[in-house]
Amino acid sequence: MAALLLAGQPSAFAQEVEAETSAPFTISMLETVRTRGYVICAATNPLPGFAQISPEGLWSGFDVDLCRAVAAAIFGDPSRVEFRPLSGQSRFAHLAMGEVDLVVRNSPWTMSRDTQYGATYVATSFFDGQAFMVPDRLGVVSAYELEEVTICVASNSDSARRLDEFFFFNQLGYEELLYEDREDLAVAYRSGECDTITGSASWLQAIRRTMPEPGSHAILPERLSKEPYGPVVRSDDAQWAAIVRRTLYALINAEEYGVTSVNIESMMSARTPAIRRLLGVEDDVGSDLGLRATWMRDVIRSVGNYGEIYSRHFGAAAGAQLLRGQNALWLNGGLMYAPPVY
Repeated sequence: MAALLLAGQPSAFAQEVEAETSAPFTISMLETVRTRGYVICAATNPLPGFAQISPEGLWSGFDVDLCRAVAAAIFGDPSRVEFRPLSGQSRFAHLAMGEVDLVVRNSPWTMSRDTQYGATYVATSFFDGQAFMVPDRLGVVSAYELEEVTICVASNSDSARRLDEFFFFNQLGYEELLYEDREDLAVAYRSGECDTITGSASWLQAIRRTMPEPGSHAILPERLSKEPYGPVVRSDDAQWAAIVRRTLYALINAEEYGVTSVNIESMMSARTPAIRRLLGVEDDVGSDLGLRATWMRDVIRSVGNYGEIYSRHFGAAAGAQLLRGQNALWLNGGLMYAPPVY
């Protein structure tokens, strides 16, 4: 009889989970940001292509535009954001203390970072990984063509270990040129002391953009590691995490649907339901987040879709093109994929 009675009653844990999942979003982050009047976004500085400050004090970059997209989602105005450069050592501490609203910088998504700092990675905005950069004079287009080359790599690092594994498995010969500091690696490569340099593709891209002739160097397509980057928020506010996540997804879906900052007005008359929901023409997909119905339209109009942002900072016009690769849409063989707008 006791067993039957217990079977008919949910456990205390089940009741607690039900209460948490059925409870409305907390209002702390969204109301705090709205009351303040702007978003505080932490980024790295400098990392050319991702975040940098001009001599006039103006921020620009791929990560910077993601922060502006969040501001556009909340206020309809991408300029209502304050940027703060954070070092690698303090990136999560400032977030935990509430000094910044979100972190968008080159911090790879790992299990420990997702579980130990009270932080949550909401989604992947850039798929990175260890790569090789080579000068055009080598005449190679793939890492599998690297044979008997000298490679600059950080000593006592995961990069050095993965480098050794790659050449061992592929039975290729190479010589290491080890440096303790990453800046020394860049100097050595620029001076021609090594044939190629290895590190995360985002870091190699930053080095390439500072070279006299960035177009004469190529980042090879192969990746030796997985290093997904994305916006990070505190773990105590599901609504805020959903807003940041869905802002990124809006950018990706807009590219998939062919909606750009240029054609957005004409796309308002499209009959495709997904596009009409994206632009707030039919169905209110903002109220559940605490946002207005046109918030995704405002985001796209302000910063463009994902492809526009990528092209702006990594395209040919940026001076050092970085091929989309894994960051291409799933329709084009990449990994960029967003849930539909329902």
